Amino acid sequence: MDWLKKMNGVISYIEENLAETISYGEIARIACCSEYHFQRMFSFITDVSLAEYIRRRRLTLAALELQSSNIKVIDLALKYGYESPEAFARAFRNLHGVSPTFAREKGAQLKAYPPISFHISIKGEVEMNYKIVEKAPFKFFGVEEVEDMTNGNNLVRIPKFWQESFENGIIDRLIKVMPEAKLEEGATTDVNAIMCYRNTGEDTFPYMIGVFDLEGNAEVPEEFTSISIPAFTWVVFRTEDHNTEETTKKIQEVWARIFPEWFPSSGYEHADGPELEVYFDLGNGRCYSEVWIPIVKK
Repeated sequence: MDWLKKMNGVISYIEENLAETISYGEIARIACCSEYHFQRMFSFITDVSLAEYIRRRRLTLAALELQSSNIKVIDLALKYGYESPEAFARAFRNLHGVSPTFAREKGAQLKAYPPISFHISIKGEVEMNYKIVEKAPFKFFGVEEVEDMTNGNNLVRIPKFWQESFENGIIDRLIKVMPEAKLEEGATTDVNAIMCYRNTGEDTFPYMIGVFDLEGNAEVPEEFTSISIPAFTWVVFRTEDHNTEETTKKIQEVWARIFPEWFPSSGYEHADGPELEVYFDLGNGRCYSEVWIPIVKK
């Protein structure tokens, strides 16, 4: 499959350049998507950030060299992109639990992270509910946080961000000033979320809790940030109906399946635009959620 070829091509490029400068631009070129969205996709598929994967591979090779050669620690640090022996030693100890000097000793217990390879996995016993829709340009406004993907920190922080926004009254203030027009007719809730609408740097992405301004003419209070979203074709994934307390779990389960299961065989690619989380209230404590991702035909 073309998707598998691209992903394994990225891993080959990384392996060939572990002792050189690794270009995220070249990685994006091989994968045929933006640097920003490839990093997000890689993190979802592998449960580790791209930067952390590269760091682990470099420190795995560094440990092997320490045990099989007389290379100096300072030379090894420079070889794998560290500015000083001290920075290298800190990173080495954080990963392996011992110093580079002790790693030379026989019997030293070290960690090895082999290269990732991507293969077809037989899945599909659980269906994925989706639809493809066209949407005109719109605006969205609310409160923003920059989330860190390292070690899955975003999966912990985002639910806390929602909780804090309820507790400090932000949700109530958003509801008071939200336009009447809804993204879809029906049971959509008042406040939703948008993310990845600008590049915030390696291993991070912006996440905004807010409301839709579909007409683009709302008066936005100064405490809120407004962003403009161009027209896109969107693929929309729906969670199963669930209790309100299960919302975080159910939407994270959908996110975990989109990139490794749907995209590889869909004939579509990420359109390098923002992503949405839309929440629906069915009443009586029941609800469901949707994940919206912009797409283009391959």
